[in-house]
This record gives sequence, structure tokens and C-alpha cells, in this order.
Amino acid sequence: MTRRSYGKSIAVAAGLLLTSSAWAAFAHDPSQHGHAPVVADNTEAAYLAENDAAMDTMMADMEVQPTGDIDRDFVAMMTPHHQGAIDMALAVLKYGKNEQLKRIAQEIIVDQQQEIAAMKLAIGDTLPPSGPAPTQVAPENTPAPSSPSHTPQGMDPNMKM
Repeated sequence: MTRRSYGKSIAVAAGLLLTSSAWAAFAHDPSQHGHAPVVADNTEAAYLAENDAAMDTMMADMEVQPTGDIDRDFVAMMTPHHQGAIDMALAVLKYGKNEQLKRIAQEIIVDQQQEIAAMKLAIGDTLPPSGPAPTQVAPENTPAPSSPSHTPQGMDPNMKM
């Protein structure tokens, strides 16, 4: 066997191996083993709808008409990208259960807002009036607490520092 035909044989064998592996992966039906995606309840459906809306808005808003100013175009595209991250983090705060992930989502909100502000300042844009970061969000069906709290606005009174 020549070196060239040996190389072709290896290439053909590798191709057959990849094809058979791909076929096996496509042929595998996860619903037969309890791995099919399931929407557990209305909370998950609400989360998924809110997350999808955030993604759709972000993608649409990132499609900007070029101005000829690369810096402004960058900020125009990155601002909705960062806002999308904020909106997705807010959805996790509304519907998520994992406290560690909720804290990460809170950090994402603050960090992304700061980055939007820094980018706008870098190109000379004025900033809108500042307000508290929305780092605590309750699902729409959760009643608001009736008693006043001595916790600073936006902070979870149960959060451990």
C-alpha cells in the first residue's frame, strides 16, 4: 500500500466513523429515556416567554444602520446587547430559585448598566437621570409586602452579606 492510498484509506475510515457517529446521535430519541424538554409549570413558561422576548428585542435592536462612526456604531450595537443581558437577568430574579444564580444576575444588572453608561460617556453622550438598579424583582403574581421595610431600596432583606 502506498503512502497516498494509506492516507486515503484513513480519510475514508474517519469519514465513515464520523458519519456513523452522527447517525447514531440523530437516531437517539431522548423522549424514550425521559430526557425530553418539559415545561414544568406556568412559572417556567412565563420565564421562557420573558427570556425569549428579551432575546428578540436585543437582536432586533442590535441591527443598527451604520453611521460611518465606528465608535458610535459600536455603542449603538452594544447598548441593546447589554440591555438584553439585564432583561434576562431580571427574568432570573423573577422566576429563578437558585440564590447563587440570583446574586450573579444582580451583579450582571449592575455591571451591564455601568458598562452602558461608560460607553455612552466615552462617545460624549449624556446619561439619563440615574435611579436604583432593579436588582430585586418579584413575579407578577406575588403580592408585594404590606409592611414598610428598613432595608435600602432594591435590597433583599433576606440576603446574607
